[in-house]
Amino acid sequence: MSDIKEKFSSVDDYIRSFPEDVQEILEQLRQIIKAAVPEAEEVISYNMPTYKLNGQLVYFAGWKKHIALYAAGSAAKLYADELVPYLQDKGTLQFPLNQPMPFDLIRRIVLYRAQENLNTQSSKTV
Repeated sequence: MSDIKEKFSSVDDYIRSFPEDVQEILEQLRQIIKAAVPEAEEVISYNMPTYKLNGQLVYFAGWKKHIALYAAGSAAKLYADELVPYLQDKGTLQFPLNQPMPFDLIRRIVLYRAQENLNTQSSKTV
């Protein structure tokens, strides 16, 4: 796990701060988000990888025993049955490192959040 006091200037730096096996998972997660929403801006916010598209899209972070995906709150209702083992509070998802990552589910959540952000933006301009 990365040193919590370290300040990251890029997603590459963030990912490199983890053990190699976790780096692979984080990089896969990154690529899934970028492929699902290529127009999303990739930044470091709250000292973790963050993706923006008409506002905050999703964040992710590596921890000692899991990978967390943040800002999935609204998608949690849509995918409630599939998220039961992962859902924490307020839309935080925790994916244990000792289990296969549900990358397809994550991709669907990211796509849902992107559509949600685009719809919110559209309703503001009407």
